[in-house]
Amino acid sequence: MSSCLEEKHSRIFVTGPIIVGAGPSGLSVAACLSNRGVPSVILERTDCLASLWKKRTYDRLKLHLPKHFCELPLMKFPRNFPRYPSKQQFISYVESYAARFNIKPVFNQTVEKAEFDVASGLWTVKTQDVVYSSTWLVVATGENAEPVIPDIPGLKKFTGPVVHTSAYKSGSEFANRKVLVVGCGNSGMEVCLDLCRYNALPHMVVRNSVHVLPRDFFGLSSFGIAMTLLKWFPLKLVDNLLLLLASFSLGNTDRLGLRRPKTGPIELKNVTGKTPVLDVGAISLIQSGQIRVTRAVKEITKKGAKFVNGQEMEFDSIILATGYKSNVPYWLKDNSFFTKEGMPKTPFPNGWKGENGLYTVGFTRRGLLGTAFDAVKIAEDITDQWMKMNGPLSSSNVCSSHIIHFHFNKS
Repeated sequence: MSSCLEEKHSRIFVTGPIIVGAGPSGLSVAACLSNRGVPSVILERTDCLASLWKKRTYDRLKLHLPKHFCELPLMKFPRNFPRYPSKQQFISYVESYAARFNIKPVFNQTVEKAEFDVASGLWTVKTQDVVYSSTWLVVATGENAEPVIPDIPGLKKFTGPVVHTSAYKSGSEFANRKVLVVGCGNSGMEVCLDLCRYNALPHMVVRNSVHVLPRDFFGLSSFGIAMTLLKWFPLKLVDNLLLLLASFSLGNTDRLGLRRPKTGPIELKNVTGKTPVLDVGAISLIQSGQIRVTRAVKEITKKGAKFVNGQEMEFDSIILATGYKSNVPYWLKDNSFFTKEGMPKTPFPNGWKGENGLYTVGFTRRGLLGTAFDAVKIAEDITDQWMKMNGPLSSSNVCSSHIIHFHFNKS
Protein backbone atom coordinates (compact mmCIF):
# COMPACT_ATOMS: atom_id res chain seq x y z
CA MET A 1 0.00 0.00 0.00
CA SER A 2 2.98 2.26 -0.40
CA SER A 3 2.59 3.14 -4.08
CA CYS A 4 1.30 6.54 -5.17
CA LEU A 5 -1.66 4.87 -6.86
CA GLU A 6 -2.71 3.10 -3.68
CA GLU A 7 -2.26 6.29 -1.65
CA LYS A 8 -5.16 7.77 -3.65
CA HIS A 9 -7.48 4.86 -2.82
CA SER A 10 -9.82 4.72 0.15
CA ARG A 11 -8.58 2.25 2.74
CA ILE A 12 -10.90 -0.04 4.61
CA PHE A 13 -9.99 -2.45 7.39
CA VAL A 14 -12.31 -5.44 7.60
CA THR A 15 -12.56 -7.12 10.99
CA GLY A 16 -13.66 -10.43 9.49
CA PRO A 17 -12.43 -12.16 6.34
CA ILE A 18 -12.46 -10.67 2.85
CA ILE A 19 -14.19 -13.01 0.41
CA VAL A 20 -13.50 -12.53 -3.30
CA GLY A 21 -16.46 -13.67 -5.39
CA ALA A 22 -20.24 -13.62 -4.81
CA GLY A 23 -21.06 -16.91 -6.48
CA PRO A 24 -22.31 -19.99 -4.60
CA SER A 25 -18.81 -20.53 -3.16
CA GLY A 26 -18.40 -17.08 -1.64
CA LEU A 27 -21.98 -17.00 -0.39
CA SER A 28 -21.57 -20.40 1.26
CA VAL A 29 -18.57 -19.24 3.27
CA ALA A 30 -20.28 -15.99 4.25
CA ALA A 31 -23.41 -17.87 5.37
CA CYS A 32 -21.43 -20.37 7.45
CA LEU A 33 -19.48 -17.53 9.06
CA SER A 34 -22.64 -15.53 9.73
CA ASN A 35 -24.22 -18.58 11.34
CA ARG A 36 -21.26 -18.68 13.72
CA GLY A 37 -21.34 -14.94 14.42
CA VAL A 38 -18.35 -13.90 12.33
CA PRO A 39 -18.71 -10.93 9.94
CA SER A 40 -17.27 -10.87 6.45
CA VAL A 41 -17.12 -8.71 3.33
CA ILE A 42 -17.69 -10.15 -0.15
CA LEU A 43 -16.15 -8.30 -3.08
CA GLU A 44 -17.84 -9.02 -6.43
CA ARG A 45 -16.64 -7.69 -9.78
CA THR A 46 -20.11 -7.70 -11.40
CA ASP A 47 -23.40 -6.13 -10.33
CA CYS A 48 -25.17 -9.30 -9.15
CA LEU A 49 -24.99 -12.55 -7.22
CA ALA A 50 -23.97 -15.74 -9.05
CA SER A 51 -23.00 -13.86 -12.22
CA LEU A 52 -21.82 -17.03 -13.98
CA TRP A 53 -25.31 -18.48 -13.66
CA LYS A 54 -27.13 -15.25 -14.46
CA LYS A 55 -25.04 -13.90 -17.31
CA ARG A 56 -22.93 -16.69 -18.80
CA THR A 57 -25.14 -19.77 -19.04
CA TYR A 58 -27.58 -20.94 -21.69
CA ASP A 59 -31.32 -20.79 -21.15
CA ARG A 60 -32.02 -24.55 -21.10
CA LEU A 61 -29.40 -25.26 -18.42
CA LYS A 62 -30.43 -27.42 -15.48
CA LEU A 63 -28.42 -28.82 -12.62
CA HIS A 64 -26.69 -31.96 -13.82
CA LEU A 65 -27.01 -33.64 -10.43
CA PRO A 66 -30.09 -34.15 -8.20
CA LYS A 67 -30.78 -31.09 -6.06
CA HIS A 68 -29.85 -32.71 -2.73
CA PHE A 69 -26.27 -33.03 -4.00
CA CYS A 70 -26.21 -29.32 -4.90
CA GLU A 71 -27.51 -27.67 -1.74
CA LEU A 72 -25.51 -24.89 -0.17
CA PRO A 73 -24.76 -25.25 3.56
CA LEU A 74 -27.58 -24.64 6.06
CA MET A 75 -30.42 -24.35 3.51
CA LYS A 76 -32.24 -26.95 1.45
CA PHE A 77 -33.91 -26.38 -1.91
CA PRO A 78 -37.67 -25.73 -1.79
CA ARG A 79 -39.64 -28.97 -1.74
CA ASN A 80 -41.60 -28.02 -4.85
CA PHE A 81 -38.44 -27.76 -6.96
CA PRO A 82 -37.93 -30.68 -9.37
CA ARG A 83 -35.11 -33.18 -8.97
CA TYR A 84 -33.02 -31.17 -11.46
CA PRO A 85 -33.76 -27.46 -10.90
CA SER A 86 -33.60 -25.12 -13.87
CA LYS A 87 -31.23 -22.20 -14.24
CA GLN A 88 -33.87 -19.74 -13.06
CA GLN A 89 -34.83 -21.92 -10.10
CA PHE A 90 -31.22 -22.20 -9.00
CA ILE A 91 -30.76 -18.43 -9.29
CA SER A 92 -33.86 -17.85 -7.15
CA TYR A 93 -32.48 -20.32 -4.59
CA VAL A 94 -29.16 -18.44 -4.45
CA GLU A 95 -30.94 -15.10 -4.03
CA SER A 96 -33.10 -16.52 -1.23
CA TYR A 97 -29.97 -17.94 0.38
CA ALA A 98 -28.27 -14.53 0.44
CA ALA A 99 -31.42 -12.92 1.81
CA ARG A 100 -31.80 -15.52 4.56
CA PHE A 101 -28.29 -14.88 5.88
CA ASN A 102 -28.45 -11.15 5.15
CA ILE A 103 -25.44 -11.32 2.85
CA LYS A 104 -24.86 -8.06 1.00
CA PRO A 105 -21.78 -8.14 -1.21
CA VAL A 106 -19.99 -5.02 -2.33
CA PHE A 107 -20.71 -5.10 -6.06
CA ASN A 108 -18.69 -3.67 -8.94
CA GLN A 109 -15.43 -4.23 -7.10
CA THR A 110 -12.88 -5.81 -9.43
CA VAL A 111 -9.92 -7.15 -7.47
CA GLU A 112 -6.78 -6.03 -9.27
CA LYS A 113 -4.26 -7.30 -6.74
CA ALA A 114 -4.21 -9.20 -3.46
CA GLU A 115 -1.09 -9.90 -1.45
CA PHE A 116 0.03 -10.70 2.07
CA ASP A 117 1.96 -7.98 3.88
CA VAL A 118 4.45 -9.66 6.18
CA ALA A 119 5.13 -6.52 8.22
CA SER A 120 1.50 -5.99 9.26
CA GLY A 121 0.40 -9.63 9.07
CA LEU A 122 -2.57 -8.57 6.95
CA TRP A 123 -3.88 -9.28 3.47
CA THR A 124 -4.30 -6.21 1.29
CA VAL A 125 -6.84 -6.44 -1.50
CA LYS A 126 -6.84 -3.63 -4.06
CA THR A 127 -9.84 -2.92 -6.29
CA GLN A 128 -10.23 -0.09 -8.78
CA ASP A 129 -10.97 2.45 -6.04
CA VAL A 130 -10.49 0.87 -2.60
CA VAL A 131 -7.75 -0.96 -0.71
CA TYR A 132 -9.19 -3.45 1.76
CA SER A 133 -7.17 -5.18 4.46
CA SER A 134 -7.93 -8.13 6.71
CA THR A 135 -6.38 -10.97 8.66
CA TRP A 136 -8.04 -13.48 6.34
CA LEU A 137 -8.55 -13.79 2.60
CA VAL A 138 -10.99 -16.30 1.07
CA VAL A 139 -10.50 -16.90 -2.66
CA ALA A 140 -13.97 -17.80 -3.94
CA THR A 141 -13.64 -16.96 -7.63
CA GLY A 142 -13.65 -20.68 -8.44
CA GLU A 143 -12.39 -22.83 -11.28
CA ASN A 144 -14.86 -21.34 -13.81
CA ALA A 145 -13.97 -17.65 -13.67
CA GLU A 146 -12.95 -17.02 -17.28
CA PRO A 147 -13.88 -18.70 -20.58
CA VAL A 148 -11.20 -20.75 -22.31
CA ILE A 149 -10.72 -19.69 -25.93
CA PRO A 150 -8.71 -22.37 -27.74
CA ASP A 151 -5.86 -21.45 -30.04
CA ILE A 152 -7.16 -23.04 -33.23
CA PRO A 153 -5.22 -22.13 -36.38
CA GLY A 154 -7.24 -19.84 -38.62
CA LEU A 155 -10.00 -19.09 -36.11
CA LYS A 156 -9.76 -15.36 -36.75
CA LYS A 157 -10.20 -15.95 -40.49
CA PHE A 158 -13.72 -17.35 -40.11
CA THR A 159 -16.27 -14.94 -41.56
CA GLY A 160 -19.29 -16.20 -39.62
CA PRO A 161 -20.18 -15.80 -35.90
CA VAL A 162 -17.83 -17.40 -33.36
CA VAL A 163 -19.43 -17.69 -29.92
CA HIS A 164 -18.20 -19.19 -26.65
CA THR A 165 -20.88 -20.99 -24.63
CA SER A 166 -20.51 -18.24 -22.01
CA ALA A 167 -22.30 -15.98 -24.53
CA TYR A 168 -24.64 -18.63 -25.95
CA LYS A 169 -28.26 -18.34 -24.80
CA SER A 170 -30.49 -20.29 -27.17
CA GLY A 171 -30.45 -22.23 -30.41
CA SER A 172 -33.03 -19.80 -31.79
CA GLU A 173 -30.12 -17.57 -32.87
CA PHE A 174 -28.78 -20.42 -35.04
CA ALA A 175 -32.02 -21.75 -36.51
CA ASN A 176 -31.54 -23.74 -39.75
CA ARG A 177 -27.77 -23.19 -39.70
CA LYS A 178 -24.92 -25.63 -39.99
CA VAL A 179 -22.96 -25.19 -36.76
CA LEU A 180 -19.54 -26.46 -35.69
CA VAL A 181 -19.55 -27.12 -31.93
CA VAL A 182 -16.00 -27.42 -30.56
CA GLY A 183 -16.11 -29.52 -27.39
CA CYS A 184 -17.97 -32.62 -26.28
CA GLY A 185 -18.44 -32.10 -22.53
CA ASN A 186 -21.77 -31.51 -20.83
CA SER A 187 -22.04 -28.01 -22.32
CA GLY A 188 -21.14 -29.15 -25.83
CA MET A 189 -23.66 -32.00 -25.74
CA GLU A 190 -26.45 -29.82 -24.38
CA VAL A 191 -25.79 -27.02 -26.85
CA CYS A 192 -26.03 -29.56 -29.69
CA LEU A 193 -29.30 -30.80 -28.23
CA ASP A 194 -30.61 -27.25 -28.00
CA LEU A 195 -29.56 -26.46 -31.58
CA CYS A 196 -31.55 -29.44 -32.85
CA ARG A 197 -34.69 -27.97 -31.30
CA TYR A 198 -34.36 -25.12 -33.81
CA ASN A 199 -33.60 -27.26 -36.86
CA ALA A 200 -29.92 -26.45 -36.84
CA LEU A 201 -27.43 -29.13 -37.89
CA PRO A 202 -24.69 -29.33 -35.24
CA HIS A 203 -21.35 -31.02 -35.91
CA MET A 204 -19.65 -31.79 -32.60
CA VAL A 205 -15.86 -31.96 -32.47
CA VAL A 206 -14.57 -34.86 -30.38
CA ARG A 207 -10.83 -34.58 -29.98
CA ASN A 208 -10.22 -36.83 -26.96
CA SER A 209 -11.84 -39.80 -25.27
CA VAL A 210 -14.92 -39.11 -23.15
CA HIS A 211 -17.12 -40.97 -20.70
CA VAL A 212 -20.85 -40.63 -21.36
CA LEU A 213 -23.24 -41.96 -18.71
CA PRO A 214 -27.05 -41.85 -18.60
CA ARG A 215 -28.15 -39.09 -16.24
CA ASP A 216 -30.80 -41.44 -14.87
CA PHE A 217 -31.20 -45.17 -14.87
CA PHE A 218 -34.70 -46.57 -14.20
CA GLY A 219 -35.65 -43.40 -12.35
CA LEU A 220 -32.48 -43.24 -10.23
CA SER A 221 -29.67 -40.78 -10.87
CA SER A 222 -26.41 -42.36 -12.01
CA PHE A 223 -24.53 -40.09 -9.62
CA GLY A 224 -26.73 -41.14 -6.73
CA ILE A 225 -26.20 -44.80 -7.60
CA ALA A 226 -22.44 -44.25 -7.67
CA MET A 227 -22.37 -42.43 -4.32
CA THR A 228 -24.37 -45.21 -2.68
CA LEU A 229 -22.24 -48.00 -4.12
CA LEU A 230 -19.01 -46.28 -3.05
CA LYS A 231 -20.07 -46.67 0.57
CA TRP A 232 -19.84 -50.45 0.20
CA PHE A 233 -17.62 -51.30 -2.76
CA PRO A 234 -14.16 -50.30 -4.06
CA LEU A 235 -13.93 -47.53 -6.65
CA LYS A 236 -12.84 -49.72 -9.57
CA LEU A 237 -15.79 -52.07 -9.05
CA VAL A 238 -18.21 -49.13 -8.94
CA ASP A 239 -16.68 -47.74 -12.13
CA ASN A 240 -17.17 -51.10 -13.85
CA LEU A 241 -20.80 -51.24 -12.72
CA LEU A 242 -21.42 -47.71 -14.05
CA LEU A 243 -19.94 -48.67 -17.40
CA LEU A 244 -22.20 -51.73 -17.54
CA LEU A 245 -25.23 -49.52 -16.88
CA ALA A 246 -24.04 -47.07 -19.54
CA SER A 247 -23.55 -49.84 -22.09
CA PHE A 248 -27.01 -51.24 -21.36
CA SER A 249 -28.68 -47.82 -21.58
CA LEU A 250 -26.69 -46.06 -24.33
CA GLY A 251 -25.09 -48.88 -26.26
CA ASN A 252 -21.50 -48.87 -27.49
CA THR A 253 -20.59 -45.17 -27.70
CA ASP A 254 -17.27 -46.01 -29.39
CA ARG A 255 -19.25 -46.75 -32.56
CA LEU A 256 -20.59 -43.19 -32.44
CA GLY A 257 -17.11 -41.68 -32.38
CA LEU A 258 -17.15 -41.24 -28.59
CA ARG A 259 -14.23 -43.36 -27.42
CA ARG A 260 -14.20 -44.17 -23.72
CA PRO A 261 -11.04 -43.56 -21.66
CA LYS A 262 -9.27 -46.61 -20.26
CA THR A 263 -9.64 -45.16 -16.76
CA GLY A 264 -13.12 -45.45 -15.20
CA PRO A 265 -15.36 -42.36 -14.90
CA ILE A 266 -15.10 -41.79 -11.14
CA GLU A 267 -11.38 -42.54 -10.96
CA LEU A 268 -10.77 -40.21 -13.91
CA LYS A 269 -12.77 -37.46 -12.21
CA ASN A 270 -10.81 -37.87 -8.97
CA VAL A 271 -7.42 -37.87 -10.70
CA THR A 272 -7.86 -35.26 -13.43
CA GLY A 273 -11.08 -33.42 -12.58
CA LYS A 274 -12.54 -34.39 -15.96
CA THR A 275 -16.28 -34.81 -15.50
CA PRO A 276 -18.20 -37.56 -17.31
CA VAL A 277 -20.98 -36.37 -19.60
CA LEU A 278 -24.44 -37.06 -18.18
CA ASP A 279 -26.64 -37.70 -21.18
CA VAL A 280 -30.04 -36.02 -21.35
CA GLY A 281 -30.88 -36.93 -24.94
CA ALA A 282 -27.89 -36.07 -27.13
CA ILE A 283 -26.84 -39.69 -27.65
CA SER A 284 -30.14 -40.62 -29.30
CA LEU A 285 -29.77 -37.65 -31.67
CA ILE A 286 -26.23 -38.74 -32.53
CA GLN A 287 -27.58 -42.22 -33.27
CA SER A 288 -30.26 -40.74 -35.54
CA GLY A 289 -27.79 -38.47 -37.34
CA GLN A 290 -29.29 -35.19 -36.15
CA ILE A 291 -26.02 -34.49 -34.34
CA ARG A 292 -22.89 -35.34 -36.33
CA VAL A 293 -19.64 -36.30 -34.59
CA THR A 294 -16.41 -35.10 -36.23
CA ARG A 295 -12.71 -35.60 -35.61
CA ALA A 296 -10.38 -32.93 -34.25
CA VAL A 297 -10.06 -29.66 -36.15
CA LYS A 298 -6.78 -29.07 -37.97
CA GLU A 299 -7.57 -25.57 -39.18
CA ILE A 300 -10.42 -23.08 -39.44
CA THR A 301 -10.98 -21.59 -42.89
CA LYS A 302 -12.91 -18.52 -43.97
CA LYS A 303 -16.09 -20.55 -44.48
CA GLY A 304 -15.56 -23.67 -42.39
CA ALA A 305 -12.97 -26.11 -41.11
CA LYS A 306 -10.40 -28.69 -42.14
CA PHE A 307 -10.19 -31.80 -39.96
CA VAL A 308 -7.25 -34.04 -39.06
CA ASN A 309 -8.66 -36.85 -41.20
CA GLY A 310 -8.37 -34.65 -44.30
CA GLN A 311 -12.07 -33.82 -44.55
CA GLU A 312 -13.14 -30.22 -45.16
CA MET A 313 -16.59 -28.76 -44.51
CA GLU A 314 -18.35 -25.40 -44.59
CA PHE A 315 -20.21 -23.98 -41.57
CA ASP A 316 -22.40 -20.98 -40.89
CA SER A 317 -21.34 -20.56 -37.25
CA ILE A 318 -18.88 -21.85 -34.67
CA ILE A 319 -19.67 -22.40 -31.00
CA LEU A 320 -16.80 -22.95 -28.58
CA ALA A 321 -17.86 -25.33 -25.79
CA THR A 322 -14.33 -25.29 -24.46
CA GLY A 323 -14.95 -24.63 -20.78
CA TYR A 324 -13.57 -22.22 -18.24
CA LYS A 325 -10.47 -21.58 -16.17
CA SER A 326 -9.40 -19.96 -12.92
CA ASN A 327 -8.33 -16.29 -12.95
CA VAL A 328 -6.44 -16.41 -9.64
CA PRO A 329 -2.94 -16.00 -11.18
CA TYR A 330 -3.96 -12.60 -12.58
CA TRP A 331 -4.59 -11.00 -9.20
CA LEU A 332 -3.23 -13.10 -6.30
CA LYS A 333 0.44 -12.12 -6.05
CA ASP A 334 3.53 -13.92 -4.79
CA ASN A 335 1.68 -16.99 -3.63
CA SER A 336 2.94 -20.55 -3.91
CA PHE A 337 -0.30 -22.19 -2.83
CA PHE A 338 -1.75 -22.13 -6.36
CA THR A 339 -0.45 -23.67 -9.56
CA LYS A 340 0.23 -21.53 -12.61
CA GLU A 341 -3.23 -22.64 -13.84
CA GLY A 342 -4.79 -21.10 -10.73
CA MET A 343 -5.73 -24.30 -8.88
CA PRO A 344 -4.65 -25.28 -5.34
CA LYS A 345 -1.57 -27.49 -5.37
CA THR A 346 -2.95 -29.51 -2.46
CA PRO A 347 -5.66 -31.91 -3.68
CA PHE A 348 -9.12 -32.39 -2.23
CA PRO A 349 -10.05 -32.72 0.63
CA ASN A 350 -7.18 -30.60 1.98
CA GLY A 351 -6.95 -27.83 -0.60
CA TRP A 352 -9.14 -25.35 1.28
CA LYS A 353 -6.46 -23.82 3.51
CA GLY A 354 -3.18 -22.13 2.70
CA GLU A 355 -0.80 -20.10 4.85
CA ASN A 356 -1.12 -16.72 6.57
CA GLY A 357 -4.92 -16.75 6.66
CA LEU A 358 -5.46 -17.74 3.02
CA TYR A 359 -8.44 -19.97 2.15
CA THR A 360 -9.93 -21.28 -1.09
CA VAL A 361 -13.41 -22.50 -1.94
CA GLY A 362 -14.86 -23.69 -5.24
CA PHE A 363 -11.69 -25.35 -6.54
CA THR A 364 -12.37 -28.99 -5.65
CA ARG A 365 -13.52 -30.09 -9.15
CA ARG A 366 -16.43 -31.67 -7.29
CA GLY A 367 -19.12 -29.10 -7.98
CA LEU A 368 -21.40 -27.66 -5.33
CA LEU A 369 -20.90 -30.71 -3.13
CA GLY A 370 -17.21 -29.86 -2.83
CA THR A 371 -18.04 -26.19 -2.30
CA ALA A 372 -20.26 -27.00 0.68
CA PHE A 373 -17.55 -29.21 2.19
CA ASP A 374 -14.91 -26.50 1.94
CA ALA A 375 -17.19 -23.70 3.15
CA VAL A 376 -17.96 -25.49 6.41
CA LYS A 377 -14.27 -26.24 7.03
CA ILE A 378 -13.25 -22.64 6.35
CA ALA A 379 -15.91 -21.20 8.64
CA GLU A 380 -14.93 -23.55 11.46
CA ASP A 381 -11.26 -22.64 11.15
CA ILE A 382 -11.76 -18.88 10.96
CA THR A 383 -14.27 -18.97 13.84
CA ASP A 384 -11.70 -20.69 16.08
CA GLN A 385 -9.22 -17.89 15.35
CA TRP A 386 -11.89 -15.23 15.73
CA MET A 387 -12.77 -16.51 19.21
CA LYS A 388 -9.13 -16.45 20.30
CA MET A 389 -8.84 -12.84 19.12
CA ASN A 390 -12.23 -11.56 20.30
CA GLY A 391 -13.25 -13.91 23.11
CA PRO A 392 -16.10 -16.44 23.24
CA LEU A 393 -19.09 -15.63 21.08
CA SER A 394 -22.00 -14.26 23.05
CA SER A 395 -25.07 -12.11 22.53
CA SER A 396 -22.93 -9.04 23.08
CA ASN A 397 -20.31 -9.73 20.43
CA VAL A 398 -22.07 -11.89 17.86
CA CYS A 399 -22.36 -10.05 14.54
CA SER A 400 -24.38 -11.03 11.53
CA SER A 401 -22.58 -11.05 8.21
CA HIS A 402 -23.82 -7.59 7.27
CA ILE A 403 -22.54 -5.82 10.41
CA ILE A 404 -19.01 -4.87 9.36
CA HIS A 405 -16.76 -2.46 11.26
CA PHE A 406 -14.80 -0.36 8.77
CA HIS A 407 -12.00 2.06 9.57
CA PHE A 408 -11.79 4.70 6.85
CA ASN A 409 -8.43 6.35 6.37
CA LYS A 410 -8.34 8.44 3.24
CA SER A 411 -4.81 9.49 2.40
